[in-house]
Amino acid sequence: MASLFLYHVIGDLTVGKPELVEFHDTETVESAIQAIGESPEGSIPIWKKKSQVGGIENSDLRQQRFVGILNSFDLVAFLAKNECLEDQDKALKTPVSEVVVPNNSLLGLIDPGTRLIDALDMMKNGVKRLLVPKSVVWKGMSKRFSMVYHGKWHGNGETPSGANSNLPSNMNLDASSSTNIIREKFCCLSREDVLCFIIGCLGALAPIPLTSIATLGVINSSYSHIDSSTPAIEAATKLPQDPIAVAIIESTPDGQPKIIGEISAFKLWKCDHLNAAWALANLSAGQFVMGVEDNVTSRSLPELSINSPTGDNHSVNGRMSRKPRTFSSRSIGFFSNSGSSSFGSRSMYRGRSAPLTCRISSTLAAVMAQMLSHRATHVWVTEDESDDVIVGVVGYADILAAVTKPPTAFIPANRAPGGFQNEILN
Repeated sequence: MASLFLYHVIGDLTVGKPELVEFHDTETVESAIQAIGESPEGSIPIWKKKSQVGGIENSDLRQQRFVGILNSFDLVAFLAKNECLEDQDKALKTPVSEVVVPNNSLLGLIDPGTRLIDALDMMKNGVKRLLVPKSVVWKGMSKRFSMVYHGKWHGNGETPSGANSNLPSNMNLDASSSTNIIREKFCCLSREDVLCFIIGCLGALAPIPLTSIATLGVINSSYSHIDSSTPAIEAATKLPQDPIAVAIIESTPDGQPKIIGEISAFKLWKCDHLNAAWALANLSAGQFVMGVEDNVTSRSLPELSINSPTGDNHSVNGRMSRKPRTFSSRSIGFFSNSGSSSFGSRSMYRGRSAPLTCRISSTLAAVMAQMLSHRATHVWVTEDESDDVIVGVVGYADILAAVTKPPTAFIPANRAPGGFQNEILN
């Protein structure tokens, strides 16, 4: 195990992180769309409102108020319901408590002096956010202080003679006095924050970062997928918790699965949610991800339109505006096609609608860089011999498992075409 994770504590990752601003479950779907669009993680934690009882709230009570994490796919799937499509004004005013999936286990309360390795273990087990109390005098722990953890000396079980000479004069081995924590102020760390820290320390993790993801055995072959001919709405019934993505596939002449796109929280992050909801409810999965011609259907979208990154929206002070429009692939907001864009043409498939892919021979460092540069939650993995024959997916949890796995645990996988998926380590 790399000593990097023993020499650092979670507080090292909180430097520069702003104080947590809660988004309450009484807020509307309309407000959530805007908040998610502005969030660097593409999703937002949802909280119950603090009770009006006086006094300072402690960390445990803060965590108990956590409801779950809301993402773009949750919102689009909700807006795609028949009753929401019929009355979008009412749908946008719905409180997010009716949309978010309650899951209190996605948040972990952690002290800033906790070792990074322990925080990674929490995230590998399903925690997606770390709630860290803000500190006034805490300044992080360097390598020479790494043996001090929660007031105990982690060495031979005893505090060695002269150890106190290596500690600051005001450093006490009592954890309650070693950090002056303001309990009512917190910051929230995401898995992307952890990945940013890890990629800045790749040298300390050698040779893991330059090892292929196939050799590391971290490719998840149990990915969710649907055929391109099925209704796009079926993606909502197959959506996994991590990563929140469904691959849209077609079969090659020899029967291999070929990825043509994805329906995911990552791709819907910056999209026009109302247009995407209509498309999810009315189009096939292939049409949703590949695009369709303008006026492919005689139906037109309702006049109510949410703010769109495509630049053709009209809004006043961030509110909804009314503009009649006919559905096209561009109106969702993640297509950059030009000219002919028929469903049968694969040449237009590019831009932000394309799935993020790597090959089974790609190194872990390359995959990490891909995810961070695109602000993605996952990367689809394809065969070396073919750019679009899918074999699995790599997400945050897979990467965290790889960087903390002992080097002796690496077992090369069989990369022979057709045999890789049977040999991959999950």
